[in-house]
Amino acid sequence: MTHFVLVAGAWLGAWAWDEVAAELRAAGDEAHPLTLSGLAEKRDLPAGQRTHVQDVVDEVERLDLREVVLVGHSYSGLPVGQAAERIGDRLRRVVYVDASVPFDGESFLSGWPSDHVRASMAEHHGFWPPLDADGADGQELTDEQIARICSGGTPHPGATLTEPAELKGSAGDLPSTYVKCLLDGDVPPPAVAELLTGENWELVEMNTGHWPMFSRPRELAAVLRASASVR
Repeated sequence: MTHFVLVAGAWLGAWAWDEVAAELRAAGDEAHPLTLSGLAEKRDLPAGQRTHVQDVVDEVERLDLREVVLVGHSYSGLPVGQAAERIGDRLRRVVYVDASVPFDGESFLSGWPSDHVRASMAEHHGFWPPLDADGADGQELTDEQIARICSGGTPHPGATLTEPAELKGSAGDLPSTYVKCLLDGDVPPPAVAELLTGENWELVEMNTGHWPMFSRPRELAAVLRASASVR
């Protein structure tokens, strides 16, 4: 039995995985959606990048999970990728769903034009405001799904976006799948493309937008299960 620990991206909590988790469980696997500190039902907890890494590690150890597939969507690829290094032989695979990948010393806001995010956080007391409907346009989402993402989103703790990742090795050292959602750009970022040339990484493409847990939950669950079988 595979244990999937599912971590959604910025603004979102465990609730974002409801449909994917149901598909995984129906297929006989275990799904453990996780809300990170400072978000959703944990919105009152202080959080930085290292807090989020520890959230993931603590969940794996609290449940004493083995054969773990850590799944990080978007922002959450950063804490998931760091946690993967720390859980040792409990790890089966990392799956990055249209996600950021950690590089030692670099933050979520490193390496892309993010001045608008920093300005927004400065205007909102150190938090990144939730997505608005325009930000989800063109991503194969229904109006209902967009409303769900926007209304359910929580202001995202800014320290998690600015604190650098801490890795002893490289994300390329771990068995990993990168899921590229083609409506959000048809190629992975250059640094990820470099990792994909290594023997430990594989690329899977989905013809959908940046939030496949909403737009294609059944297909995403199938991708996750297939990734778990890669050796």
